[in-house]
Amino acid sequence: MTFKYNHPSHSKKVVSAVLAGMMALSAGGAAMAAESTETGQGQTPAITNTATPTGLFSDIKVGYWAEKHVYKLAYQGILLGNNGLFRPGDAVTQQEAVTMAIRFMNQEGQLNTDTAAALPTNMEVGNYFKPYVALALQLGLIDKTEESTVDVSKTSWGQKPASREWITKLLIRSLDKDAEAKAQNNQATGFADNASISESGKGYVNLAVSLDLAKGVEGNKFNPTGSVTRAQLATFFSRGESLTDTTYPNTSTGYVTGLKDGQITLVVDGKAVNFAVNSSTPYFTKDSETRASSTDVKLYTKVMVVGSAGGASYVEVVDATPKVESVEGTFARSLSGNKIGIFVGENYETYSYDEATAFIDQNGNAIKLSDITADSIIEIQRETFSADKKTVAIRVKSGIVNKSDNGVIAEVSTSGKTIKLVNAAGATEQFAYNDNLLITYQNRIMSVADLKAGSAVKYTVKDSVLQTIALSQGVEQSVRGTLVEIGGNQSTLTFKREGGSLEAKLLTEKPEVIINGIQDATLNDLITDATNGDQVELTLNSDDQVTRIQVIGRQMEPMNGVTVVSYNSKTKVLTVLDNNKKPFVFTLDEKTKLDYNTTKPTLAGLESLLNDGRKLDLTYVGTRALSVKVIYKYEGTISNIDTSGKKISVLSGNQTITVPYTTAPTVEIYNKSGASLGDLKIGDKVTVTLGANQDVVQKVALNTVAQFEVVALETNGRIRVKSDLLTSQFYVDQAVLTGESGQTITPSQLTAGNLINVTFEGATPKAVQVVKRTLAEVTAVDASSVTLKQFNGQTETVPVSGSVKVVKSGSTLTSLTSLTVGDRVEMTKDTDNSTRFRVLTVMSKQFWSYDGVGNQILVKRETTADTNYRFALGSSVFVHQGDNTLSVQSLRDNDNIVLYLLNNVILEIQKQ
Repeated sequence: MTFKYNHPSHSKKVVSAVLAGMMALSAGGAAMAAESTETGQGQTPAITNTATPTGLFSDIKVGYWAEKHVYKLAYQGILLGNNGLFRPGDAVTQQEAVTMAIRFMNQEGQLNTDTAAALPTNMEVGNYFKPYVALALQLGLIDKTEESTVDVSKTSWGQKPASREWITKLLIRSLDKDAEAKAQNNQATGFADNASISESGKGYVNLAVSLDLAKGVEGNKFNPTGSVTRAQLATFFSRGESLTDTTYPNTSTGYVTGLKDGQITLVVDGKAVNFAVNSSTPYFTKDSETRASSTDVKLYTKVMVVGSAGGASYVEVVDATPKVESVEGTFARSLSGNKIGIFVGENYETYSYDEATAFIDQNGNAIKLSDITADSIIEIQRETFSADKKTVAIRVKSGIVNKSDNGVIAEVSTSGKTIKLVNAAGATEQFAYNDNLLITYQNRIMSVADLKAGSAVKYTVKDSVLQTIALSQGVEQSVRGTLVEIGGNQSTLTFKREGGSLEAKLLTEKPEVIINGIQDATLNDLITDATNGDQVELTLNSDDQVTRIQVIGRQMEPMNGVTVVSYNSKTKVLTVLDNNKKPFVFTLDEKTKLDYNTTKPTLAGLESLLNDGRKLDLTYVGTRALSVKVIYKYEGTISNIDTSGKKISVLSGNQTITVPYTTAPTVEIYNKSGASLGDLKIGDKVTVTLGANQDVVQKVALNTVAQFEVVALETNGRIRVKSDLLTSQFYVDQAVLTGESGQTITPSQLTAGNLINVTFEGATPKAVQVVKRTLAEVTAVDASSVTLKQFNGQTETVPVSGSVKVVKSGSTLTSLTSLTVGDRVEMTKDTDNSTRFRVLTVMSKQFWSYDGVGNQILVKRETTADTNYRFALGSSVFVHQGDNTLSVQSLRDNDNIVLYLLNNVILEIQKQ
């Protein structure tokens, strides 16, 4: 039997003597003693169980699959922990299960310690559990005849792990459905191992399945002799509460009639009951296993609260549909006797109200009945969970508002043309506005875009529409225009506003400059010109100073492949001919961006190259040169290699460029020495570097991409990497580095273990991209997607389109269907952007010891000749048992473990 939850693999460890009383249950929540009489080695003295309903079990984390059920029963007093632990994966003993059933049935009041001696001789249990087992026999929860045949030669009856079939009988009987189960004993269960289920158990299994409380395990089997974990049993009893009328002293179910900070009010059996709540109160809903939010509790919905002394320890929404009905009409007048009159259509009707009725305006703020004006459209809400159908709220849906007030802007919706404000009284209200709204600050007219959340304002409303808003303090605003001039001391800025007027603004000490494609841009990178300057968006602070300049458009023009005619180093005047032999004259200045065959270009260095006939690429505005690049290389794909004519053709953009060579050029390919033109082919991406006179090919560098794992970061931007277990090193300080999400990073932000794609120009790294790697378990797979459960417990379905590679058992396959459920995989993107899954190697071993110095573990050798017993641990190795995360140090000698390895490094250890 599998209970209805999404659980991990189950622990098979039998409960130890220390945990023998862990399922001992106390309705009052008091600490109690329990003892075990079977330890396998002798007697164990009594221990103390500590109830923990006011604090979370340290081994039940938020998000654990059975969290909801464990804590509901804990707060109800149906189960306890031990020293703050619950041990969810441990197997349940028969004496623990019986005790829990008695508590679940709320029959503790029937216990009689004098009946302990009435137990059959073979039913040996701990002293604490004797009254519970005796009462269970009396109530028919367990059958004395059935239990008399149980084998107790290896362990006592009470310490015997409860089997799945045995638990099924116990739980069905605790629901008072024994007769229903026996009526189905002559029916096959439909499970593949039906023959393994006892004849007396088949009816119980059938009923449990039909009640949707149990289902089969893998292979359509029931596995009747399998064990049941503590978390599974807690889940079953928790869900079983919906099938029984049993009530618990500290559990209240009713309808929510009040919600305010720190308190929930329920109407329970006609009476209002208040429960205090706080940030630690857990919220759940009936149909979900995961935690909900306090905001999921709505007025007039059905809610269960577990708690005492007016405090809520557990809140569960039982029915999320509000039990209210609404009547809408036109307010006529208030009447004596706490009544109001309204017109519903053409009918005049009256409705009563009392001191608990809420009067609310259209913004959700509390008002008085006297605030509602005639002809306002109102909605009357009445509860439907009682025969009285009391009026719970009277809400104004539309009414005329004329007012002036002070407040703070809360939200501006330009699409809906509404503004939400918090008024001087602290209430939130919302009003519409139109194009006639006047917004001012001091003597300046502002726009709606200048209204920011948090701005203090004074406002007027007429006929429920905002008329004026006066800002009480300056706000940040944005303006757009053309950049004309930056002052000589860089303290002022002149721009032409959209619309034509020139304006000057003061700059803050260090204004932020944003230019697409330029990292850490400064004021010197801006283009100023009366007609062709940068199109910018300026951000102004409340003092009208420029804090941010963002370039949103540039008017510069490109001119490629021009030929130098002359250059005057004194006047900085450059004369060139374009491709049509048309002359152009440009002026260079200290702001001109320079590029030639060096990592640190200077104007003096460039000037020595601007001789007659030199080929350049440049950009300009008017007669001002914005950038000058000496053509020293071409980037593109090889379209032809003519070794007889000694020339190479490269397709660069939409242009084919053919360059001759006199002697065979150097060919540079990453990780290949002695390369030649014969190693290149048509279509290869290359960078062709020219000689000093730009007339012949000097070097051809093949552009390649390779994937590595970072081993270590060294000094001066050098990193050590490995690929296929081979280690190499290179510098990345001059390369463009990006992280997993495409963000720019520095070499120091790379870390050991990162997977990186490196783009090489010959042997020089030009770009480094950190590759996202996902380590997970395959839980489902088809031809176009794979569902992965990551080590953090999150599950995602990944659609896979295009090419795919599955590296498994030394072979590279090209279909997702070569993955199987249960595989542990590393998912990455390969250098060709294909999705790659590397399936981890699996080994079953017995743990021996942990070497913290070498960060490795040792396992038991299978033979004296076995040398494969020492394994390195990954930097973030995932150690767990089911869904419980463990530490490597918690593993003990002879523990059965499953290892998952990649390149002989352990990435996951699963304790059995």
